[in-house]
Amino acid sequence: MDHIERFYATIERRKVDRPCSWLGIPDTRAYPNLFSYFQVNSIHELIVQLDDDIVPVEMPYHSPTSNAIYMAFAFAKKGIIDEAHRTLTAPGFFEDMTDPARVDDFDWPDPAKYIDPAECLQVVEQVPPGRVVLGVIWSAHFQDACAAFGMENALLQMYTAPEMFRAVIGRIEQFYLRANEIFFEATRGKLHAILIGNDFGGQRGLMLAPEKIREFAFPGTRHFIQQAKSYGVKVIHHSCGGIRDIIPDLIEMGADAINPIQALAAGMEPKGLKRDFGDQVAFCGGVDAQNLMVNGTPEQVRQKVQELKKIFPTGLIFSPSHETILFDTPPANVKAMFQAIQEK
Repeated sequence: MDHIERFYATIERRKVDRPCSWLGIPDTRAYPNLFSYFQVNSIHELIVQLDDDIVPVEMPYHSPTSNAIYMAFAFAKKGIIDEAHRTLTAPGFFEDMTDPARVDDFDWPDPAKYIDPAECLQVVEQVPPGRVVLGVIWSAHFQDACAAFGMENALLQMYTAPEMFRAVIGRIEQFYLRANEIFFEATRGKLHAILIGNDFGGQRGLMLAPEKIREFAFPGTRHFIQQAKSYGVKVIHHSCGGIRDIIPDLIEMGADAINPIQALAAGMEPKGLKRDFGDQVAFCGGVDAQNLMVNGTPEQVRQKVQELKKIFPTGLIFSPSHETILFDTPPANVKAMFQAIQEK
């Protein structure tokens, strides 16, 4: 199998020659150690050397306040919060508002002004040939809505001023649907999959009641999935944490794979996920990035990969949980993970 065939077979839970792999999106602070250890000069060179299957491509976005689509909204009341210090705990623009008529008090950005279709095509065409192109578009409408009010206040608004919350999250959804349309049109026929999502879970379970997620977040999620499917691309849905209770919802909405299997979160044990959902959806992750990849030995990493291979002969994209390599991850553990994935 080539990289693309292996990806599709994994997503569709068909037999594979070896597990599909994804390095994820390493913390840029991890680059120097990784590049030095593997003797490469770029992330694309590293992907080729590891013989990885998937190449993530971030949607280009450049506005006066942000160079990342996931930072498109300047909701912070007190100054600009830069990418490195992004937080949901800062007071948000809508913190004290409860009247939906005031939703236009905010200066909503027009994505068409800040997304260049030519640049979208360029970054996709830079992917090493023959590999899966994963458009990283996030569309984190729920997290952005929480930032619009401030996290604690947002959770209260769902109960005390639900129409206000709907008005704000609705405008954010409209922004992402338009942004995604620009990206999809510019790269038509060149994407294999996209990554979208919001963090709904913590280490011990969901951050809020499932019914509130279904009421406020999932209408937008459904629209994002439907939009992607209309362009013929697979959908990997991201949410950190213990999200077992809403996995059936993600399946029903059409997600092709769920990312990550956060290895240490409650209810996310690989055996249980395979048993209960393995015939309905694929997964991504499973190799613990919180502790194992950082503090474990290469042999312990190999053992974990071998364990996962027995549980998931297919239907799992092997990747660090949280789709990231942290800056203090020993490169030897990255090497061990890929060697174990590729062993027959």
